[in-house]
Order: sequence, then structure tokens, then C-alpha cells
Amino acid sequence: MAELTFYTNPMSRGQTIRWMLEEVGEPYDTEILDFGTTMKAPAYLAINPMGKVPAIVHNGKVVTEVAAICLYLADAFPAAGLAPDPADRADYYRWMFFTSGPVEAAFTAKAMGWEVPAERQMMAGFGTYDMTMTTLERTLAGKPGYIAGDRFTAADLFVGAMVNFMLQFKLLEPKPAFTDYAARVTDRDAYRRAKEIDAKLAAEIQAKQAAPQPA
Repeated sequence: MAELTFYTNPMSRGQTIRWMLEEVGEPYDTEILDFGTTMKAPAYLAINPMGKVPAIVHNGKVVTEVAAICLYLADAFPAAGLAPDPADRADYYRWMFFTSGPVEAAFTAKAMGWEVPAERQMMAGFGTYDMTMTTLERTLAGKPGYIAGDRFTAADLFVGAMVNFMLQFKLLEPKPAFTDYAARVTDRDAYRRAKEIDAKLAAEIQAKQAAPQPA
């Protein structure tokens, strides 16, 4: 059994971690959980009390939250080359956490139809959706290669996955800075492998759900 176990559902944010694991290239076991059932069962709540995926257990240590898992895996498996040298991690940390913080909050608010009142924007970490996405657009437009240096890192994987998701679900205007960046960072064999694995698992789940149930 692998020392690394991945808890996920193929129709969840676990897709980002699947991609990360395929980039790392180390063996891992996968536990597929169902929303509302095994994801909320005591066995999994002991791993993540939030009852959400993804999560990993590596050598007995639990890591949850997509950005944290990406950073952890990049450090745990340095041979994969997914983290910059420590002295060059300013942009790596900055844009990883900008995406997991303000960007995540801004697109969630937009998806829910929530509007922050003007007089309370200073209380919201993302300020406004437009402010956050303009900042992201300008950042990506100013970095024609990668977001944290001259090579692909876990920050590109995480930011790219988020941008790709928002474009797919029309939560982000398809401006060139976004579409070009998403296309560039997902043009990788590990990304294609991950998508193929999760698409197959999702199809199996959907087929099982559609099958007639015994009387």
C-alpha cells in the first residue's frame, strides 16, 4: 500500500489534487467518497471534520484544503521540481494565497448572487469581485510565462486550475490574460492523465446512479 492516500470525489475540487499527484509522480492510493454519505461518515470525519474533499494522508499526517495540499506535496516530493528555491518564493506564496483567499471568496460571492455593500467593502478581504479579478488579470498579463518564475510550479497548477474552473462555469470573463494562461499551464501530460482518470471515475459513478435499483 502506498504511504500516500488521496480522499476525493471526481466531481469536486479534488480534481486539482489529482493533477498535483500526477505531476508529483509518486504512488498513491485513492479513496472515492460520496457526497452526503461516506463523506459525512465517522471514518472520514475523523480525517476531515468538515466532511469535505479533498484530503490526503501522508505517512500518517493529514492535510486538507487544496492550496495547503499543493504546497505540502511540492515540499514533500522535491524531486518533482514543483516549488521554487526558498529564496524565490515571494510570488509563489503571494499568488497561491491570493487565489485561495480573495479570488475564491470573490467568485463564491458572485456565484451566490451576493453583493458587498459599498460601505462594507473594507471589511471584505476581496473588496469587490471586479477589484479582485482585475488584479488577477493584470498579474497574469504581466507574466507571459509562469506566475512565480521561469518555470511551472505548484502555484501555476493551483492558480491555473482555479482560472480554468471559473472560465468553464462562466464566473470569469474570457479575457486573453485568463484564457492564454489557462491554456498554457494545462498543456501538460499530468493534467491530461488526471482529467482522464477523473472523467472515467465520474462516468462510473453516474452510470451506477442511473442503474435501476433492486426492488
